[in-house]
Amino acid sequence: MHDIRAIRADPAAFDAAMARRGLGPVSPALVALDAERRAAQTALQDNQARRNALTKQVGQGKRTGADTTALEAESVAIGHDSTALEARVRELDPALHTALAALPNVLDPDVPDGADETGNVELKRWGTMPVFDFAPKEHFQLGEALGLMDFANAAKLAGSRFTVLRGGLARLERALGQFMIDLHTGAHGYDELSVPLLVNDAAFFGTNQLPKFAEDSFRTTDGRWLIPTAEVSLTNMVSGEILAEKSLPIRVTALTECFRSEAGAAGRDTRGMLRQHQFRKVELVTIAHPDASDAEHERMTGCAEKVLELLGLSYRRMLLCAGDTGFGAARTFDLEVWLPGQNAWREISSCSNTRAFQARRMNARFRAGADGKTIAHVHTLNGSGVAVGRALIAVMENYQQADGSIAVPEVLRPYMKGDVRIPA
Repeated sequence: MHDIRAIRADPAAFDAAMARRGLGPVSPALVALDAERRAAQTALQDNQARRNALTKQVGQGKRTGADTTALEAESVAIGHDSTALEARVRELDPALHTALAALPNVLDPDVPDGADETGNVELKRWGTMPVFDFAPKEHFQLGEALGLMDFANAAKLAGSRFTVLRGGLARLERALGQFMIDLHTGAHGYDELSVPLLVNDAAFFGTNQLPKFAEDSFRTTDGRWLIPTAEVSLTNMVSGEILAEKSLPIRVTALTECFRSEAGAAGRDTRGMLRQHQFRKVELVTIAHPDASDAEHERMTGCAEKVLELLGLSYRRMLLCAGDTGFGAARTFDLEVWLPGQNAWREISSCSNTRAFQARRMNARFRAGADGKTIAHVHTLNGSGVAVGRALIAVMENYQQADGSIAVPEVLRPYMKGDVRIPA
């Protein structure tokens, strides 16, 4: 969400920022709408002041026996005009709010230009890609051959883009989630929360799922939304709050089911578990002081990277370009893991700094300064720490053996009752 005062102060800079997002000039319409709204509000205030003065004059006139007919008629006319102005303000306020809510966040200056993922910039790479003396298989080939990944029954139960996991793979998925949440709470200082998977419109709007991404989500018949990520629940915990400066940063995490309609993914990744309607993810969220949000972004991304390093999975960090950065983000780092079965890098984590964009939508603020009298918006950050289903895919493909079995990474063995392998 954008501050109309900042747009009004420098409309050219705002239009330049939106141009990086592929949008034409938007400030003229916004400034005109805002000008009409403020003019109507000013006229209302002037009318109220004039009516108060007239009321006083009418009272004085009646006490002295003067003719107040003209004054009373003027007061009535002003009342009718005020009623019309109030109705117009009631139209203009939501119209301006809606127009501002439809615009994406301003990108950080260091975000590279680019139309799509081909413009992303690799910042670092970690690990060594495994070398096999056999042709590596994709995860769904491995899972089906093991008899532990069942797409047919999932389709019977729910349709496409669902998976039933059995035995060792079900346990491995659970182990991954538990390992991640233990790491982030034990070593990285995040507080674990168990949060609602169903939220209301206000929560969805606060983390910019509404209005733009309604079709990408599932809605219940009573008007609630199934969360596409725990970011929604975790971030909205501070909506409407004025926090103490000393309470920042607030770092929280949750392991939840997530739900996405994948409305824009028709025909993409239809085989296997890469793009599901229902999946598990460990989410990291930080509510930060504006001065510390850059450092917090680096810290959060490092926490996600540690997951992959402990799992022994080769990854690379990408700085997303303008055309690939999400609607609410000012800057995003994607972590892409190497999948030998696909012979490709695939996203497994996305860590974003939204700066004050979400905080304005949620009205989340803090008391700044020594006297605590200054009220400012917090910065919010979110990241996958990491997507459990994609981590399962990565482990399966990177740890596959020639006989079709899956070696269990050492760090997961305590969660697997000591098992070192999912046998063929």
